[in-house]
Parts: sequence; structure tokens; C-alpha cells
Amino acid sequence: MRKNVFKGRVLSLSLYTLSINKRKVTREVIEHPGAAAILAIEDGKILLVRQHRFPHGYVLEIPAGTLEKGEKPLKCAHRELREETGYTAKKMTPLIKYYPSIGYNTEIIHCYVASGTKKVGGLQLDQDEIMSVVKIDFKKVLKMITSGKITDSKTICAVLTYAINKKHQV
Repeated sequence: MRKNVFKGRVLSLSLYTLSINKRKVTREVIEHPGAAAILAIEDGKILLVRQHRFPHGYVLEIPAGTLEKGEKPLKCAHRELREETGYTAKKMTPLIKYYPSIGYNTEIIHCYVASGTKKVGGLQLDQDEIMSVVKIDFKKVLKMITSGKITDSKTICAVLTYAINKKHQV
């Protein structure tokens, strides 16, 4: 049984009552449509956004955004790259998909590697988005992850997965 407790613009909260191994349990679940994230690398530098993320303040992360109703992750990735960075990509290659909070959240993040990037214009931000674009050397981003300066899960997952894949291809 599902009872909707809250419905917001980006997510909703539901209370589920179900039976698992003949035991009645209740679960609070954040329901989210999912997101796409983009690892764009140009000349050895990663395209990151410096975004204000309340309540944590400014963070460095790869561009990303929530899937719109009926939108496919690949289309979302192209849209978000353009909106958040002013860049387009000739190709988006699937990298990894994961659940950032699997115990209580339906959100899945689809990470892509953008190639053939090109600056085509300015940022097209939502009214509540506060961000700027920065390019940081790939090796420096790895050090920022291991030192705790980058703490965003989608950025960590995408960068480390990419680094591991590249290492095994050598």
C-alpha cells in the first residue's frame, strides 16, 4: 500500500506498507524521476560547474539535471550540457548508472561521457540555479576527489569510473 505524503516540483515522498518475508514493514521513499550527468573532457580538462547547493554552499560537480516527464536520459544529458555550460557534444557515450541513495530513494543517475564538445553560447539557467563553468585538469580533479575537496557523488562516480576504464584499456 502506498500513501503519498508530499508532492513537490522535483520529488515526492511516499509511505509504503508492505510484507517482506511475512513481516509487515513500512518504508519512507523519496520518489524522483532520475537524472542525467555529463563527464565532458576537453584537452585533458574536465568541464565542471561551480553551483550553489543549499544547504552545502558552493560545490564543484559535473553538469547534470533531472529528467523531464517522458524524457530519455540521453536527451536530458544533451539538454543539460547545453543549458548549464553553453557547450554541445557530438556524442554521448553511456558510462555508468547508479542509485545515489538506494535505501530510501528511487533516483537513478545516468552518467555519460561527452565527446566532440563545442562552445555554442551562454548558460541557460533556471531562475533558481546559481552556477558558473570551470575547466580543471583531469589529474587535479582526481586529487580533489581523494582529498575530499570534491564530494558530489555523481562527479566522483563518473570520474573514477572513467579513470578505471581508461587504465584497463592501456
